[in-house]
Amino acid sequence: MSADPTQVLAFETDCHIFDGCGFADVAPGLHSFLFEPLLGHQDDAVYFNKTMLLALLGSIIIVGFFWAAFAKPKVVPGKLQMVAEAGYDFVRRGVVYETLGKKEGEKYVPLIVSLFFFVWIMNVWSIIPIAQFPVTAIISYPAVLAGIVYVLWVSLTFKRHGFVGAFKNFTGYDKSLGGVLPLSMTIELFSNLIVRPFTHAVRLFANMFAGHTLLLLFTIATWYMLNGIGIAYSAVSFTMVLVMTAFELFIQAVQAYVFVLLTCSFIQGALAEHH
Repeated sequence: MSADPTQVLAFETDCHIFDGCGFADVAPGLHSFLFEPLLGHQDDAVYFNKTMLLALLGSIIIVGFFWAAFAKPKVVPGKLQMVAEAGYDFVRRGVVYETLGKKEGEKYVPLIVSLFFFVWIMNVWSIIPIAQFPVTAIISYPAVLAGIVYVLWVSLTFKRHGFVGAFKNFTGYDKSLGGVLPLSMTIELFSNLIVRPFTHAVRLFANMFAGHTLLLLFTIATWYMLNGIGIAYSAVSFTMVLVMTAFELFIQAVQAYVFVLLTCSFIQGALAEHH
């Protein structure tokens, strides 16, 4: 408990509205996204914290789920196999085939399916009791995933088109542009090699960061206003917690879908012939 009553945290058990403790100074912010290491120390080169644990658990859950579903596949699938097949087929047909086509896309299905379910479960941790945090709200995780896609995209472009063809692909080379061609190529090169991978990561991060902040805000406000006449406001705030949780469930799936859809569009651009 803080000695200064104005600095009491809003989520401490005896801190409510009209009790002399403030909410504004302790509203959710960047500090809500920082976790003490579970192993090691913050200043160490290597340490292990909550988000790393959630990422590891998420990976184990995904691998375990698909392993259990497809270890002994049956002609007439059971419930687990049916759910796994439905999820796999949704990504394969609804994302990969629609974007890349069956012939070109088949080899990328395992990667895209893995990305989709990994991103999705990292998002879903936000509404799981005890965990209650979307791993993708830490920018390093979307950045690494976007970096993997970036390396794949660039390497595929060079492999398919060679150095000159890749350069034209990245710069949008079109000699019919005449005098504005150098400016156009510079803008396209900057947009393709810097802006696109940056926005690929930030789009996922920003949505999860904002959603988690709103959930924190309404959750803490619900407890803070649970006093006297504030109980009525607390009920409204709690209703918003439920609404935001349901909305987050939708956004979590949408953001996983958007991330892999953009991944497929990058691969499509790498494989497409430059005209």
